[in-house]
Parts: sequence; C-alpha cells; structure tokens
Amino acid sequence: MNMLKMRVSTVLAIALTISLLIVGLVGFVLSYFNPVNDWILPYVQTCIDYQIAVGCWLEPSLVYLGGVIEILNDNWVITLPTSIVVFAMGLLQPESRRNIRAFPSKVISTYSTLRKFRDFVFQKVDTLNSESQKWRRAFNVAKSPYSFLRMMGFSPQMAIGLLAVGSTAGTGVIASETVFSERSFARGDSGIYEAPLDVPTSFNEQDNTLAINLGEIPVREITLKNISVGEIFSGDEAGSKISAIPSVCDANDPAKTGTAKCPAVLISGKPAVAASGDTPAFVATRLEVGELIIEKNRCFSMDFKDMDIHSVFVEYNSADGISIYQTPGSGANRAVMGGHHSASAMETSSGTYDRVVITAPNSGVNGKVGKLTLSNIYSKGAAGCVFKNMEVGTLRIIQNEVGNDSNLVTKEFKLHDSLKGANWLVRENVELILPEPALNKGNQ
Repeated sequence: MNMLKMRVSTVLAIALTISLLIVGLVGFVLSYFNPVNDWILPYVQTCIDYQIAVGCWLEPSLVYLGGVIEILNDNWVITLPTSIVVFAMGLLQPESRRNIRAFPSKVISTYSTLRKFRDFVFQKVDTLNSESQKWRRAFNVAKSPYSFLRMMGFSPQMAIGLLAVGSTAGTGVIASETVFSERSFARGDSGIYEAPLDVPTSFNEQDNTLAINLGEIPVREITLKNISVGEIFSGDEAGSKISAIPSVCDANDPAKTGTAKCPAVLISGKPAVAASGDTPAFVATRLEVGELIIEKNRCFSMDFKDMDIHSVFVEYNSADGISIYQTPGSGANRAVMGGHHSASAMETSSGTYDRVVITAPNSGVNGKVGKLTLSNIYSKGAAGCVFKNMEVGTLRIIQNEVGNDSNLVTKEFKLHDSLKGANWLVRENVELILPEPALNKGNQ
C-alpha cells in the first residue's frame, strides 16, 4: 500500500512539474501573441456552413477564447511576470532539479560514447596504415638488391647475373620469369626504343646504347637523368674492363664526323641522303621540341648547331673554353600537342651506357616532344654531347660542366652560328681549367 502511495505521489509530482512548465511556456507565448485570432479564426467557416452534427458551438467558443487571450495580451505586464513565476516554480520542483543536475553527466556520457567510437575508427585506420607501410617496405626490400646494384653502376645484365648467382636456382628462375622477364626503358635497360614503347624493339648485348626513335606519335615528355655515359665506368678495380664509345658510326648516322668517335650524347634529327642504287633517298628529319632542358651535365664537349629557337637561356655553365654566337632568328614559341593520341611521359633514372641517342629515323617524319629533359648525365671519353637539327620553343642550358684538355684556347662549349634564337639570355658562364673526370672503378 505504501509503495502504491509512493508511486501515485511520484506520478502526481511529475504531472505537476510538467503542468507548471507548460503553463509557464504558454503564458510566455500568450503575453505577446493571440494564435486564435491570428491563425485559427480566419480559416474557420461561419456557423451556417457547418453540418448539423457539428452545431454552432465551435466558432463562438473560439471567439470567446480569442477574447480571453486578447485580455492577457493587453495585460502582458501582469501575464508575463506570472508566467515567469509559474515556469520558475516548475523548474524548482524536485523532479526538474534532479534532471537539471543529471544533464551534465548525460552530456559527458554521450561524449564518452562518441569518443570511444572515434578511437575505434582511428585505431582501425592506424592499423590499415601500418599494414600498408609494412607491405610497401616488404616490396622495397624485395627489389633493393637490384636497385642497389644499379646505383653502384652495374649494367642491368650484370645486376641480374649477380642476383641469379647469389640466389638459389629456383629463385633465379622466378626472377627471370617475373621482374626481369622483359627489358624496360623505365628500368634503365639499354636498347632501341620506338617512342612511346617501354620495351625495346631491338637490342644487342655487345652494344650498350640507350636510343629513342621518334616517329609520328608526339611524346608529351622524355626525361633522362642520373646516368653515366661513355668511358666512365670500369667493372673491375684494375680498370681493364672499361665501358666504351663506339668508334665507327653508320655513314648515314648524323653522328658521323670523319673518323671521329660517335658522340656520347646525341640529340638530333637526320640529314637528307641522296638515292644510291637500290637505296631510296632519305628526306631530312628534325626534332620538334616545345621545351629542351639541358642541366647539370658533364660532357667532354658540348655543341649546339643547326637549331631554330624562340627563347635561348644560357646560364651558370662552366667550360674549358666557351664560344657563343648569339645569332638572331625568328623561331616560333612552339608547343608540341597531340591531345588524347599523344604518348605519355617516358622517364629513366640511373644506368651506365656507351651512348645516349634520340633521333627521328623515319624519312620525312619529324620527331615531336613536348618537354625533353637531360639532367645529371655524366660522360667521359673522346666524344662529346651534340645537339642539332632541331626546332625548339625554349632552350635552357643551365649549370653544365664541359671540358677535357685544361686549355682555354680550344673551345669545348660551343653555340655555333647556325643556332638561331629570337630571344637570348646569356649570363654568368665562366671559363675554367677542366680536365676529364676520373674513371669510376668497381670491384669485380
């Protein structure tokens, strides 16, 4: 019985609290607004339009209620304080005070729940990131022996051979059939590449030349960087196995200059050749390049000739003898475009080669490159770096080191008068006594 009385009293107390709060809130509203007259009566039909079952009591009742509320509006000075007092009495009830005191703890509890969910999500994200880094590290470790050997200057073939010898027969078979199954421009393998293909169309184990043949398809970008060329590397400590530059070039090759060695680096179109017997005539080709960047390279000599250029920048170069002809020209500020049908970028980094050649070998078909960059190419040997037979939008020759004989009388860095530019910027190029670089030796 006592329990029933307690429940009844609790229910009545809650009802009283709610009633006081509602009456107080309603009093606030009725102190300033009359919802009956403003929002209800204008939409209630007159008594004559109601059905008999409804009767005529609705409209008069609303009119009477609206009049009462209007009296409360007119006496808001009394209505508003009374509403405040009633609402305050509702807040002061034990039930209200208990809920008010419990509100901060409920907020904290809700925040704790959200924080636990947040920590759970972040924990899973951290776990996934950690697993991703572990897998990336595993792949890097798997490929690190090959990358390390290439960094030390070994050719791709020698690096593969060392890995095969240092591993089990089964591992060697797997490596040759997967990672090293095909030669690749991106991996730095020598060969002749038909741009934009990453696999060479031909290669010779005895000829360690990296060559790119340009045809009808424009290439958006070609980048060659961090590579060694010519007689720069010895595979043994004694220096008896030295990389070499070919001494004989094809007579139709633009590299041919008498009996001299082929240039270590050759970027050029091909000159015209008259018909001879069953051999048809070859129509001259040129390389069309939007931007040509030659930066931070070391060459025996560096020659630029037979080029039409819009803007020429020759800055901060050091050479064992400099000769620059600033010949005016009218070259267009060209950009090489091909839209969806142009080739994507070709890039290779690190490697040792006899020569590097980029040319347009197809009769009458100019090679086209949007941006061609040669950076940190280190060469040695009695052959230089030659750039000719080209149409260029912007030519940048920056921070190169050229020379071989420590004699300023002979000019190793030359911009010939056949190079013509519409705009020139030549500054801070200095002549220095520069011998050839030392041979890089490796342990066999």
